[in-house]
Parts: sequence; structure tokens; C-alpha cells
Amino acid sequence: MKKLEIIAHRGASAVCPENTMAAFEHCLELGATGIETDVQMTSDGRLVLIHDETLTRTASAEGWVKDKTYEELRELDAGSWFHTAFAAERIPSLEQLFGLIRGKNILLNLELKNGIVSYKGMEEKIVEVIRDWDLEQQVILSSFNHASLVRCKRLAPEIQTALLYMEKLYRPYDYAVKLEASALHPYKFAVTREEVAASIAQGVATHPFTVNDPEEMKAMIEMGVQGIITDVPDVLAALTAAHTR
Repeated sequence: MKKLEIIAHRGASAVCPENTMAAFEHCLELGATGIETDVQMTSDGRLVLIHDETLTRTASAEGWVKDKTYEELRELDAGSWFHTAFAAERIPSLEQLFGLIRGKNILLNLELKNGIVSYKGMEEKIVEVIRDWDLEQQVILSSFNHASLVRCKRLAPEIQTALLYMEKLYRPYDYAVKLEASALHPYKFAVTREEVAASIAQGVATHPFTVNDPEEMKAMIEMGVQGIITDVPDVLAALTAAHTR
């Protein structure tokens, strides 16, 4: 059986401010084999890692990510909202995270946050940067915007895609095959043992989110999922280590 992917949701977001370099670096220390993060675009076309479309919650600032330049965003404090010890943390660029994971055996799940804001040219830009860094085999692109993922697949057939969804879908594995997606990223309550098995038969992986409770983790492992997206990679790492003894 292939080793379960331990995918840190926004980095080690339970103990560090989400989507910061501190969170990404620390999750690797906690046993993560993958990192999930959210990608948006600045007004001057840079790709940055932040979940919300607005800056209020995690950067203590007014306005929208799309309306700020990269330099304007870099001046903001992206850590103090979590704890004053992280006051030096900034909103990272995608390239900063690439610098951390390149050369390491780490899966990188980039979620395109283009459901509310339609970032023109985002797919082309993200494919270009992935190719510039030679990370085509290390990255999986996910989104709730499935049309965007189809566009990514047409631009770069060699880069994996994953379909994010909240509610149960009918035969999601067939839908994934139709869209040439490599994986399904369902909300944890939309996963069934039968669908995981059917997905495996179609060559489609299942990576549910966001699973933090150890009992829920065990249930997902028993269902046969290939990876779990979690805020607590250390808890999942310990559990998988015990499970394989």
C-alpha cells in the first residue's frame, strides 16, 4: 500500500499563522509529506499565498488582495493576529514556497482561489511559474472552480489537478475522469468507502479535508483514502506511524 500523504492545511495552521513561511517550515518538522495553500493574485500580477479574498482577518488591513500590489502586501503583518510572536511574518509569494520545497520529496497542493474573484490570466501565470521552477511533478492544482482546473489541464496536461467540493456528488470518480483530474478533494462528510474504492479503480486519488479529529482520521484511513488534508500534521503522522506498526 502506498504511504498516506499527510497534507498540512495552510501549513501547520493549528500552531502557526496560516499560509505563512513559519507555518510551511514548521509543518515539515511535524511530519507533513505535503503542503496545501491558497493562491491569489496581486494587482501587479504576482501570485501570493493567502486564503481570504480580503485582508481583514489575517493581515489586519482593509481592502482586497486583488487591489494591492505585491510590495503593498509585503508591508503587512500576517502573523500578529495569531500571536505577537509571529509579528515578523509576511504574506508569502508562491516563489518563496517553491524555494522551500524544491529538492524535497514534498507534495504541494495549490488551491486556486478564483471562485469569488475571477483572476484574469491566473491559470497561465501559475503554469508558467511551476514550469520555471521545474515542479510539474511535485504540484497538484485544486479549486472549487472546476472550469479553471479544466483550463489548467489544457494549458499543462502534465500537471495534476484535483476537484474540491463540499456536498456529495453522484459518481464523483466518473466526473473526475471526464475532467482529466488526478484526485478528488471532498469535504470529509462527502466521503464514502464505496466511492474511494471506485475512484481507486479509475486511477483517481481521494484526499479529504479538513480532518483534525484522530477518530475521523482513522475512519478515513480505513476507507482507503490516499491522503488527508489536516491542520494537525503531527497528530496524523503519529497515528499513521502507529497504524503501520
